[in-house]
Amino acid sequence: VLVAGPGTAAAGVADLVGALAGAAAPVIRLAPTGVAPAAGALRWSLPGWAGSVDLLLIPTADGSEPGLALLAEQAYRRGITVVAVAPKSSPLAEAVGRSHGLLVPMAMAPHETVPEYGETLAASPGALWALFTPLLALLDRVGLVDAPPEALEQVADRLDRTAERCGPAIATYGNPAKTLAAELADSLPLIWTEGESAGPAGRRFAAVLAELAGLPALAAELPEAMPAHGVLLAGDYAAGADPDDFFRDRVDEPQALRARVVLLRDRATNRGRANEAVGDPDGTGPTGPGGSGGSGGPGGSGGPGGPTGPIGPESPVDPETGALSAAPAARELALGHGTAISELEPEEGTALEALAELLAVTDFAAVYLSLASAGLSPR
Repeated sequence: VLVAGPGTAAAGVADLVGALAGAAAPVIRLAPTGVAPAAGALRWSLPGWAGSVDLLLIPTADGSEPGLALLAEQAYRRGITVVAVAPKSSPLAEAVGRSHGLLVPMAMAPHETVPEYGETLAASPGALWALFTPLLALLDRVGLVDAPPEALEQVADRLDRTAERCGPAIATYGNPAKTLAAELADSLPLIWTEGESAGPAGRRFAAVLAELAGLPALAAELPEAMPAHGVLLAGDYAAGADPDDFFRDRVDEPQALRARVVLLRDRATNRGRANEAVGDPDGTGPTGPGGSGGSGGPGGSGGPGGPTGPIGPESPVDPETGALSAAPAARELALGHGTAISELEPEEGTALEALAELLAVTDFAAVYLSLASAGLSPR
């Protein structure tokens, strides 16, 4: 499966489809080239090995990119099946029609109107779901992902519940997205992920933090995140790295960025690893199915404190979830350097539901941070 499209939304779609497809089919994003990020300057190329057994997905909220139209025609000449999610009246829609491809309408909320071509949705959270939802239904039909209509309804219900908890009318103390945004203000987020659903959610979070909120962030998967970002916890971004900060003028001198670990975890994946390790793949052993939430509660955000009791690399079973996890070692590394931790863990459910909840909470947090950077208050 090849995925080509501009911007953060298309990159997120490729990452999400790859995570959900798993071993069913490799998913490769075709990155654009060009002298500028403008729609008319971008170009895409097919790999030399691509042929009639491959599928090309083109998600774009714009549809005016001539490079994508050329790509669709090139794919047709090679016998590649082309599917595009784009505005109906766009030049891309016409090119896909000439290539005997399939144009799938964008998914829009009832109160929204389908944008004309050239009206981009940028990196807004709505752009991702407008492109991703139709592809989920399509890929379920062809057997690449497991997303039947009832599963999509469950995802919609989960998103509704998350919006109720994270909406602007909910106070910060009871709002995980506002809490996370407040914790990440004036920090360098180090987003550490664990689980199949958490990986793409973390990478998406780092991208929208930079594009929407102007906040640099780094994302990596555990356990490799620890050696990759470990030096940042002990260097200039470490807590208390500048002994003269106590004497800093709080009005004239801005606060230096300090690293903060954001731990995103997929509860179902972690529990499955533990069950396999003890020879109980169904999770029906002595402890029974299910598990408790993370240190910040399901979908919540934890503070700098970690779980009680001994944790560390020699204790790979998380005492809070009973699952095989690198999280105990990650907490020990961060807290050992005085670095605060925020934790998000979705409620029980399928991998698709967990992915949707993590995306929703982190998107809300990125929007709140963007409002704060613009001098607006979400309260």
